[in-house]
Amino acid sequence: MRSPVRVAVTGAAGSIGRALLSRLGSGAMLGPDQPVILQLIELPTAMDQLRGVAMELEDCAFPLVHEITLHSDPATGFQDTDYAILIGARPRTKGMERSDLMRINAEIFSVQGRQINDHANPNVRVLVVGNPCNTNALIASRNAPDLHPTQFTAMSRLDHNRMAGILASRTGTNASDIRKLAVWGNHSATMVPDITHGNIFGQPLTELVDQQWYQNEFVGRIQQRGAEIIQMCGQSSSLSAASAALDHMNSWVNGTHGDDYVSMVVPSDGSYGISKGIMFSFPVRCRFGRYQIVQGLPLKPWLVDMIKRTEEELLTEREMVRDLLPAETEARHENLELPRFGEHYMTVAAINRRP
Repeated sequence: MRSPVRVAVTGAAGSIGRALLSRLGSGAMLGPDQPVILQLIELPTAMDQLRGVAMELEDCAFPLVHEITLHSDPATGFQDTDYAILIGARPRTKGMERSDLMRINAEIFSVQGRQINDHANPNVRVLVVGNPCNTNALIASRNAPDLHPTQFTAMSRLDHNRMAGILASRTGTNASDIRKLAVWGNHSATMVPDITHGNIFGQPLTELVDQQWYQNEFVGRIQQRGAEIIQMCGQSSSLSAASAALDHMNSWVNGTHGDDYVSMVVPSDGSYGISKGIMFSFPVRCRFGRYQIVQGLPLKPWLVDMIKRTEEELLTEREMVRDLLPAETEARHENLELPRFGEHYMTVAAINRRP
């Protein structure tokens, strides 16, 4: 059995947090032989609910759960953590503009970025789930001057998984047999679901589904799937969001399969002409605990137009929170070149701590 690693989860008493923790404790994120110390973080007003979650996890008697600690202070919650899953965020309520939601959550993630910078393991891997997750991840990263931008990611795996699930139903196959799907851009209604390079047992998806159905129905359904679930259930996705977060981290840590790829929101390095300085969903392959953007995929003109629109939305979001993006970290994002497999980077904090 390996030595335990520390996993911090914000919003741990919420519906996504509860769904995530039960599977995390059974090894779904890091593997069946990796013990974990769970550092659960909540608002002071939600600590009783968090204690109830901890009691349930204790009652599950997971062999991999080495220890559970509860925190209302992110400084202690992120202490020495190896992985941070940032779920906690203000949900959008009726009558609230997206810009209002963004402003409220932007301030939350600027604080969390600083706390992770100051207290987490210098090699921490961060996944932002709380929406708007692309820009929240950018804010957290920009407020962590000692950490490399590539240590911060956000979740488009939920949209990727939704694509696989719906396509499996459409084609009468298993979702695990579908390869090379991609989600481009923002985790919003402008996201770009791309099946043009996908296949099932080598047969192109474009030969298995009708092009008109793909462009006119499937794309819009993926873009609006979250709203569809809210309409049906009266609340936002929790089971699927938790599962996608675990899948995201599992791929990042343990690698993708063969030549397949998955979708992750990562800092743009200029690939496919996307502006640097934003967090953008790309198709990526993961190896050795790192990710690399898949290069050279031909894109249909109509997909390029959609990708441009989602990029413009992210640039607009960045301007809306410009005052929360410290100038000292701008150059690292604007000059970013993602490391290739076999290359290594050291965080500023790690360099400073070397003997």
